[in-house]
Amino acid sequence: MYRIVFLLLTPFFLWSQNSIEEPRQEIDSLYREDQFYFSLSYNLVQNRPTGFKQFSFSPGISVGFLRDMPFTKNRHWAIASGMGYSYNNIKQFINSEELLGVGAITPSENIRTTIIAHGLEFPLEIRWRNSTPLSHKFWRIYTGFKATYILDARLNLETSFGKDKQSITNEVNRWQFGAYITAGFNTWNPYIYYGINPIFKDGSKISNLNIGFQFYIL
Repeated sequence: MYRIVFLLLTPFFLWSQNSIEEPRQEIDSLYREDQFYFSLSYNLVQNRPTGFKQFSFSPGISVGFLRDMPFTKNRHWAIASGMGYSYNNIKQFINSEELLGVGAITPSENIRTTIIAHGLEFPLEIRWRNSTPLSHKFWRIYTGFKATYILDARLNLETSFGKDKQSITNEVNRWQFGAYITAGFNTWNPYIYYGINPIFKDGSKISNLNIGFQFYIL
């Protein structure tokens, strides 16, 4: 009798176990992509004056949040706007006569200068990607415009007489604008940022040109 009951109940237990072990995977048809970003780039600088020469690595760093807003049914096209923090460090040699005037340092010499700027950036971009609700690995092309408000800018000088630091916040354009594009697959996305207006209000016409990689996180 017990054997007959056991045989009758066995299929039921097996079915119940399979139902527990294999839950259905829910598909989010209203998913969003790439909400947080981080970029690391090298600042090559545009409109270099005569004798301009960079040394060491001039980094550009950006980190922030973007609100992803798809506008097509398959969610392959979207716009995104957000806010972030930017850091730019430009290392260059400048002749003492160009920087301080003739006779300021005799004999003239090449001075090591470092321009360091911190800012709040506001990106706005249009996005294409071939993502799906079940995969976070996909091709993407994102391009847009970025406005950056400079919070603080400093100039570090290193001459044969020693080192000096100066605030140049009032000498730079507090609002700096540029266009950018990033494209790639999954994690690695080459990134280019092209500064539209000069860094300084007067004098030097140098502007940012950053080339590197941008990384996205949901």
